[in-house]
Amino acid sequence: MTTAAIRHGGVANALSDALTMIGRSIRLTRRNGETLFLSILLPLLMMALFVYVFGGAINTGTAYINYVVPGTILLCVGYGAASTAMSVADDMNNGMIDRLRSMPISTFAVLTGHVVASIARNALTTTIVIGTAIAMGFRPNGSFVDWLLAASLLLLYVLALSWLAAGLGAIAKGVESASGLSFFMLFLPYLSSAFVPTDTMPSFLRAISANQPITPVIETTRGLLTGTPIGDSGWTALVWLAGLLAFSFTLAILLYRVRTRK
Repeated sequence: MTTAAIRHGGVANALSDALTMIGRSIRLTRRNGETLFLSILLPLLMMALFVYVFGGAINTGTAYINYVVPGTILLCVGYGAASTAMSVADDMNNGMIDRLRSMPISTFAVLTGHVVASIARNALTTTIVIGTAIAMGFRPNGSFVDWLLAASLLLLYVLALSWLAAGLGAIAKGVESASGLSFFMLFLPYLSSAFVPTDTMPSFLRAISANQPITPVIETTRGLLTGTPIGDSGWTALVWLAGLLAFSFTLAILLYRVRTRK
């Protein structure tokens, strides 16, 4: 067999492995309907709480529902990423990974299955959140290109967070531990411009908000969907997310190999 044929076979096998693991992870998502339901319900409840309870007291210069939706979407992604961490941890600790290691399946394929399932879950939950927000009064005015750019940015964010969650799940000693390790994914949006303008925060919190990835992602998404100024947030968000994705992917593969090393 030629070197080219071996290389082609390796690529084909890796792709087949990845598709198999993706299918498995999506089936597990369908079977675990409670987790999916909660990952949709909780962001919706938070959005309703902020809009109907706190929104009247918060001055953002625009209708509060238009201000808060991008932050709710990122909060939703955080819940989805926490689910990914717990799914990976469950596989790592219930013997599934040991069974997979007895077969010629690549590391990349095992984690890819969980990450792609996370993307599918987040696509569903984001669609539901936006649809509910429109029913609540959200009125985006972005063009088709703006929506496409916003979707691409959110996809990059989902990828980065999902790979990070996969890495955290790989080192967690159990599902509960994975949930604890991924808590910051749910907490970080609150220290950003997701729900209130950052200039209303104390100075030390403004510094944190201005120097973390969530704020430029939210500001860019909000600008694309509702026409608010983006400034340099777009480039800042891309730099943050590209670096976070590279770091998360490398960390996930490394931690998985360390955890599964005999």
